[in-house]
Amino acid sequence: MAELGGVSVRTLHHYDEIGLVRPSARTAAGYRAYSAGDVERLREVLAYRRLGFGLREVAELVGDPSTDAVAHLRRLRGILLERRDRADAMVTAIDRELTARAKGLQVTPEEQLEMLGARLYDEIGGAYTATRRTEPRIAAQIVDALGDAHTVLNVGAGTGSYEPSDRAVTAVEPSAVMRTQRRIGAAPCVAAAAERLPFEDQSFDAAMAVSTVHHWDDPLAGLREMRRVARRVVVLTFDTDAPRWPERFWLTRDYLPEFAEILTDFPSLGGMAEAIGARAEAVPVPWDCTDGLFEAYWRRPEAYLHDHVRRAMSVWTRVGPQAEHRAVRNLRDDLDSGRWAERNRDLTDLDTVDLGLRLLIA
Repeated sequence: MAELGGVSVRTLHHYDEIGLVRPSARTAAGYRAYSAGDVERLREVLAYRRLGFGLREVAELVGDPSTDAVAHLRRLRGILLERRDRADAMVTAIDRELTARAKGLQVTPEEQLEMLGARLYDEIGGAYTATRRTEPRIAAQIVDALGDAHTVLNVGAGTGSYEPSDRAVTAVEPSAVMRTQRRIGAAPCVAAAAERLPFEDQSFDAAMAVSTVHHWDDPLAGLREMRRVARRVVVLTFDTDAPRWPERFWLTRDYLPEFAEILTDFPSLGGMAEAIGARAEAVPVPWDCTDGLFEAYWRRPEAYLHDHVRRAMSVWTRVGPQAEHRAVRNLRDDLDSGRWAERNRDLTDLDTVDLGLRLLIA
C-alpha cells in the first residue's frame, strides 16, 4: 500500500493511529490489510494532502457523511480544473507582458495585475466545492418563497447549491471557475451578469439570487433586471440597516471590523426592497449549518482557523491578507486562552441565531 500510494510505511502507520485511514483488518501475522473501501479513502486523503490541505482539514473533508467517493472525485476535479485554469491564465498574461516588454512597450498597472485574476469569484471559486453545500433549512425557506413557480432563473448561480431540483431552472453565472464546478446534469448555465440579463421581459415564473447581490457591480440594477424578467423575485441578502449591525456577529465585532468597510457602498435592505417592491423575511442560521457561508460557524469558531474554510468565503479575499492573518491569529489566541468561550458563553445553548441574513420576496 505504501508503494502504491507513494508514501512511507510510517505515514500509513500514522494515518492509522490518528484514525484518518484505518485498515479494515489485520493478518494473522499482524500486518495491516486494506479493503477496497480503505484504498478509496486513502486515495482521497492523499489527493487532498497533495492539494495542500492540512491533516485536520483532510479529516473533516473525508469524514463528511454526506459525501461519497463520486462526490469527492467531482470536488477534486473542480479544484484541479480551477488551478489549471488559473495557471493557464497566468501563463498567458505573463507571455503577453514579456512580449510587450521585449518590444519596449509600457505595461499598465491593469495589465500587470491581470495575471492575478480579474474577478473575485475566480479567486475564491476553487474552494466552493469543499465547504459550500446546500443547507436544507435555508433551502426550504427559499423553495417556500418560490411558491408554485415552475420556471426559475438563478442569478449569480455559482455552483448551483440552492437550485430546486423539481423546477425548470436556468442559471446565470459570470465566473468561468464557478461554471466549471457545476455538477454533471445541473441546470443549463449562461455566462452573463445580473445587470444585463439576456432574456425577454417576464420570461420566468421566478428569479432567485442566493448570497450574491453584494458582489454585483450595481446591486439595484441587477435586482430591477430580475424584476423585469420574472413575475416573482426571491433574494437571499444581508441587512445593514440596523444600528451597530456589525456587532451582531462576534467575528465582525471582535476580530474583523473591516467587514463593515467592504459593505460601505452596499445598498440598504430598505432600498433594495423598495427597488423591487419586496418584503423582508429573517433567515436564521442553524448552529450546524452545512453551507459554509461567512456566518455558518458562529457556534463552531475553530472552523475559521482552517484555510480551506475561509477560502470559500468572499469576505476574506476582500479584506486582504493582513486583516485575515490578524483576525485568525487573535481568534486562535482567544480560543486557546478560553477568552472566546467566556465572551460568547450565551451562544452555547442556542440552536439558531439571527445574524442579519434576509430573504427579499417580491
